[in-house]
Amino acid sequence: MLGLSALAQTNTQPQALPGPPPKELVPNADRHPIVYLWPNGAPGSEAKDKEEEKYRLSGSPQAANNDILIISSVHRPSLTLFLPPKKIATGTAIVIAPGGAFRELWITDEGYRVGEWLSQRGIAAFILKYRLPKETGSTYTIENSVADMQRAIRTVKSRASEWDVDPQRVGIMGFSAGGILAGLVGARFNDSVAHPADAIDQLSAKPAFQALIYGTPFSAPLQYQAKVPKGMSPTFLLCGADDPVSAKYPEVYRMLKDAGVSTELHIYAGMGHGFAIQGSTPAAVAAWPERLRDWLFDAGFLTKQ
Repeated sequence: MLGLSALAQTNTQPQALPGPPPKELVPNADRHPIVYLWPNGAPGSEAKDKEEEKYRLSGSPQAANNDILIISSVHRPSLTLFLPPKKIATGTAIVIAPGGAFRELWITDEGYRVGEWLSQRGIAAFILKYRLPKETGSTYTIENSVADMQRAIRTVKSRASEWDVDPQRVGIMGFSAGGILAGLVGARFNDSVAHPADAIDQLSAKPAFQALIYGTPFSAPLQYQAKVPKGMSPTFLLCGADDPVSAKYPEVYRMLKDAGVSTELHIYAGMGHGFAIQGSTPAAVAAWPERLRDWLFDAGFLTKQ
């Protein structure tokens, strides 16, 4: 998995292709519908609204992850829904931002697989495709990415009854660059929309909690940094001990604790960047979603009201 460095784009990468990816690599639309965040086009993307997304594949049979789909050229931000059966639904929901250095989205191992795991355990998951400011030729800024995630939170809250979600239990999760994005949104929960498009933009974009997986704005490069505000939501931190991107996670933990934020930190020895949910991940590390689930349970988010 690519980090936040120049390793995110190398000369050995296969070229991204336009058009829809192979059907076997995307969720079944009947079971996992796609909802566009702005049905009439995202503000700032009007001129590109009809352009196709691009995709490429990564992995190898030896690594047991040769089916990883990577998306780029996102101009219509959207959510892919992974809703649990009503009989096990907890009311808790998570908007998930995959990583990819703000150049692309590693949407299989840091999106769809995570959504499937959560929904099978009663947690509604919404996989976010957000606009990418670091993609070659991009006209977007990090503010467009932030606006996409804020709109995603508001959208889930606006349709909470339809999706069997408690609007007070809508959290966020991000991996790598997506962790930076999630943390930025979590820190900027008082933001209002300067030019509301509709009633959805009037809702609060404050998440109930945030899970930052090997990516955080509290130790990020300067252009992505955020300060810890008073009243920030509970935060779950998780990374690999050998990951240079996450080297300052112990300091981030202390920073959040000192600011009065309820925080939990997990560091896995011998792990680098970008393990997410892949077949090659060691068994002990592959159980990391259970640690997140334990944390959510202890915080009261998985108990029926």
